[in-house]
Amino acid sequence: MKAISSKVTRALPVGAVINCADNTGVKMFQIISVYGYKGKRRTKPSAGVGSLVACRVYKGTEKVRHEVFRAVIIRQKKEYKRPDGMSISFEDNAAVVVNEKGEPRGTIIKGPVAREAVERFPAIGKIASIIV
Repeated sequence: MKAISSKVTRALPVGAVINCADNTGVKMFQIISVYGYKGKRRTKPSAGVGSLVACRVYKGTEKVRHEVFRAVIIRQKKEYKRPDGMSISFEDNAAVVVNEKGEPRGTIIKGPVAREAVERFPAIGKIASIIV
């Protein structure tokens, strides 16, 4: 994973239920683990915008229900600061399903995508409609 320019607040702990913003048939995820997380003892791993997470399908079509996918967080409700001093927050917490190479499995992303997620995973920016 590539480094990103801003320090993103990690606001989504393991167990959080988030929306899916693509057309893979998944409606909601539950975060199982965060890839590359290094934390203190007895703290829950947490994810922020641009984090790669393992997720269980919480709600979706019959074909994908109860499967485990990799996903990238593209939006979070908790605000975070960019180096220029601007605070960014979104209306919901959302993620996109990706494969092992970090390429999205869907063909459409609904809603805006954070610039930090596109910096780390450029393939997501190619199918995003709005980058904030």
